[in-house]
Amino acid sequence: MIALFQLVRFKNLIIIALFQCLIRYGLIIPVLNNFGYEPVLSHFRFGLLVLASMLLAASGYVINDYFDVKIDRLNRPERVVIDNEFGRRDAMFFHVLLTFIGVFIGLFLSYVTRKESWALMFLFIPVFLWYYSTTFKKQGFIGNLVVSALTALVGILVVSLEFGALERVHGQEIINSQACSMAWYWTLGFAFFSFITTLIREIVKDLEDMHGDKEEGCSTLPVVIGVKYSKILVVLISSFTLISIWILYFYIDFLNSNTITLYYLIALITVPFIVSLLMLFKANTPKAYHKISLMLKLIMLMGILYIIVISKLLQ
Repeated sequence: MIALFQLVRFKNLIIIALFQCLIRYGLIIPVLNNFGYEPVLSHFRFGLLVLASMLLAASGYVINDYFDVKIDRLNRPERVVIDNEFGRRDAMFFHVLLTFIGVFIGLFLSYVTRKESWALMFLFIPVFLWYYSTTFKKQGFIGNLVVSALTALVGILVVSLEFGALERVHGQEIINSQACSMAWYWTLGFAFFSFITTLIREIVKDLEDMHGDKEEGCSTLPVVIGVKYSKILVVLISSFTLISIWILYFYIDFLNSNTITLYYLIALITVPFIVSLLMLFKANTPKAYHKISLMLKLIMLMGILYIIVISKLLQ
């Protein structure tokens, strides 16, 4: 069972479910209530969306490990699951099963909300995950962008499904409403934060896995441009992120009118970011890069949990 949880990255799946639940119950529903609307999407159908997201993400982790066995044996032999705990055929069957159930649930949700574009999206997500594992991951920055975009999509799916259901009841009125604009505004903000922190973390993970990637001929960013310039890129993206956050804080009265946000941004976002960059300057081993990767995951989690603060402020 532990090997199975490790194979599907169970902790990451929990973060996906948490992100989607916070977007809906901590952000979208409070916004709707503020403007006199009630959510239309049932808890059951929302639960199906969360389940589909987790299943497709899990299938992506399985197929990634399937194709990365040789690289993982070089980079982290103690954490290799496929061939040690699971046979390759069993892993592929598990991937197909997770993909089939996830896509089936996605197609069902597309049908009940009359969102044909959703059907295509749920069909293409497994394709992107497959090509990421076989091709994109080996092409440097492209693979990093694909993973980051899919991470951001996790939050966007929630607001899209919710307002798709609301449109069937209220018509175009709800789409043109301030409630819709505000819900999309905040959701895209958190989606972008998850995108940018995932992008930074993916580059750091490439630094961690550089030895194995280089041996197997993968053209990841550190292999192509070197460790020094990869670190510089991480610093630049991280600095851009921090500057953007503080500009938004001082620009939006809703944020700077309360001290909770100030303390939250300093203690749980800014300081950890700075610490991770200081660690990055000194890092020169896979173990050191792994610690930075964990720090960045914590930063992303703290950013997501800020939705709880937003929820309280909206009440």
